[in-house]
This record gives sequence, structure tokens and C-alpha cells, in this order.
Amino acid sequence: MKSSRPVILVHGGAGRRPVTPLQTACLAEALATSYVILEEGGPAVCAVERAISLLEASGLFNAGRGSRRQLDGVMRMDASIMDGATLKAGAVASIEGIVHPISAAKLVMEKTKHVLLVGPSATRFARYFHLERHTQRKASRLPRLARPVSAAAIKTTLLYRMMARKESGSIERHGTVGAVALDGRGTVAAGASTGGIDSMLPGRVGDTPLIGCGVYADNRSGAVSMTGLGEGIIRLAMAKTICDRLASGASPAVAAQQILRQLVSRLQGSAGLLVLASNGRFAIRHVTPCMAAGWWDGKRKPSVQGRFR
Repeated sequence: MKSSRPVILVHGGAGRRPVTPLQTACLAEALATSYVILEEGGPAVCAVERAISLLEASGLFNAGRGSRRQLDGVMRMDASIMDGATLKAGAVASIEGIVHPISAAKLVMEKTKHVLLVGPSATRFARYFHLERHTQRKASRLPRLARPVSAAAIKTTLLYRMMARKESGSIERHGTVGAVALDGRGTVAAGASTGGIDSMLPGRVGDTPLIGCGVYADNRSGAVSMTGLGEGIIRLAMAKTICDRLASGASPAVAAQQILRQLVSRLQGSAGLLVLASNGRFAIRHVTPCMAAGWWDGKRKPSVQGRFR
């Protein structure tokens, strides 16, 4: 697709679960709210932050309030953002107790000379700038079985774990959220925010806060925001690889399909992505059954779907 005016794309994760009506409405609101920034002449990076912030606050996605917990019962979140005009970027990893990790990432980009802050130091940094806090109660640890154990006991424990997970509601959420935008000055930006994946070891970090893996933006090529299983995305440095192909003349659709084929054939990976070229052409692609995503260029109504082929 091609746009001759400012445009923004958002996603709420790729996976097996169809997008719900509430999630569809939330994505449409994120598009409409963030497009106002572009319409009023604001920068792409601010539109990206605004869109992702709304998704983080909703609790409907695996980001911000809706983040998954790691195996020790703690929510640790990752986010990143990048400006295509300056190549400035900011990111946080394993941040805790913050509603808007994407805003913390933007502050890293704007207030420091660094790109990535991690762990408790990232949390202290966000609190220093008075970002909204999210008070989380640590999930109770599930009881350990005495040794030796029977097959029936193991089966019962696994069932209990699945029931506990379902009770928390986490399996109803989609994955990583993200956005890419092109503003009236011709600048692109990209961002993403996530609560990770199921069954994470404490301290696990995926692709989202790694510039060039989960996100990348460069006015000489375009902007990319990834979602999916981060380990495979990291190994192929997918966001930067796609931008390099855009710079070499590939269309967003072709660049996306090429790298997704590699992900599946070489790593049996799973992902979806937003690709926005600096000329306004864009594509939304995924190799999962579903991907909650949409776009808007200010005409008619925001377009949100659960599948893109």
C-alpha cells in the first residue's frame, strides 16, 4: 500500500488467538488519537509513543498493565523507540512497576547519551521522571512437590498451573504492541513494548528493546516494528535487515516476505511485522494465524483487522 500523506500503523501482537472486539476498538482508538499528532504537524516519534501508550494502559495486550509475569511471579517489561531522522534511539529492559515502558524508553533517548537501560536501574530512572506507576502484587509461588512424585501427581500439578494461568487472564491477551509512523516532514519512527512470552526465566529479554532486532527506523529506508518469538527475531536482526532491503529498492511487502520466509525456513520461528517505507508505502505481514493490527492515513476510518495476507 502507498500513502502520500502522514500515516501511522499499530499492532497488538501476532499469534493464534483472533483479535477481540475490545482489542479492535482499542487499536482503532490508538490510531485515531495518535494521528491527531501527525495531522497537527507533530513528529512521528511522538505519534508512535502516544499510540503505544494507549495500548499499554488498556490492559488488553501483553504490554504495560497487561504484561505477562516471569516464572518468579514478577512483571518485567521491555520497550524501545527510534527516530529515523537522527537515528537516536532509547530502550528499557526488565523494567518493573511502570505503566508506560515506551515513555521510559523515549526518556532514555531524549535525556541521556545512552540507548539501553536495564533492570532496577531502568525502574529508578523512570521513577525519577515521575512516570505513572503500576503497583503489582507478586504472584504466589505454586507449591513444590516432594520427591519422589508419581505421574498422577505431576499431571495434577501441571493442570493446577494451567488453571492458575487461565485464572490470571494472561492467555486471553495478544503479544507485543508496536507502531510505526511517517510525519509531514518525511520522518519515520518505530517503537514497541512488551511483557515478554509465556514461561520466561527471570531476567529473560527478547527482541523488543534491541535496536535493529525488534525495531528500527531510518529516513533513508523506513521503519519496522516486530512482534513474535523474540529469540528468532534476534538471530536474524530482522528490523534492520528489512530496512536494508528497503534501502536497496525492495518494496515493503517483498522485504517483509523475504525475511519472514527465512525466519520460518531457517529457525522455524514465528513473527509478524509492520513495515513503512520512507516514501509512504507500507505492509503488514505475519506467519502466524492471526495478527491484530491496523493503519490510518486520516481518510475515512482507521482500518483494523485480525489477519493480513
